[in-house]
Amino acid sequence: MSFINFAAREINCKIVYYGAGLGGKTTNLQWIFDQTVAKSGGKMISLATETDRTLFFDFLPLDLGTVRGFKTRFHLYTVPGQVFYDASRKLILRGVDGVAFVADSQVERMDANLEALENLKGNLKEHGYDLMKIPYVLQLNKRDLPTALPIEYLKKALLKKGEPVFEAIAFQGVGVFETLREVGRQVLTELKKG
Repeated sequence: MSFINFAAREINCKIVYYGAGLGGKTTNLQWIFDQTVAKSGGKMISLATETDRTLFFDFLPLDLGTVRGFKTRFHLYTVPGQVFYDASRKLILRGVDGVAFVADSQVERMDANLEALENLKGNLKEHGYDLMKIPYVLQLNKRDLPTALPIEYLKKALLKKGEPVFEAIAFQGVGVFETLREVGRQVLTELKKG
């Protein structure tokens, strides 16, 4: 549900980072922000609850190109990780153009990953979206930890439609830009169709 700003000749796209609490969504956005927007004096908005944060910022990636002469600006959001904040999760998904699901690779977080994935599907459906049709990537974060499950196990449990999968260590920036670049590419491909 991209927004076109004709005066600025920009297409504004919304990408949401979704996943279980403490899985690395915030770390992904913080890394992207620190490496891009922060250097140019941009701002990140943080909406904090008692136990979680929702982050938001937008940036203009020059390397993803234009659509019919319009620059693309991406608005990046995280959702609160706790299911307790489901109303916020639903609200943040409104108008989404693409989703990056950040899964925590640790064995003890597998149930939380599966719960968050089911929650994503249900919340997308409430807004009239189909996970099988929306631009979507899967990031397997925390690959550096000793309790990280094997990649093949995680893929078997979490893959939903043959989506691209990226291994990540978000706090080091490993796999962070690759994840964003792919979901951004998928969003732009959808825009060019329409």
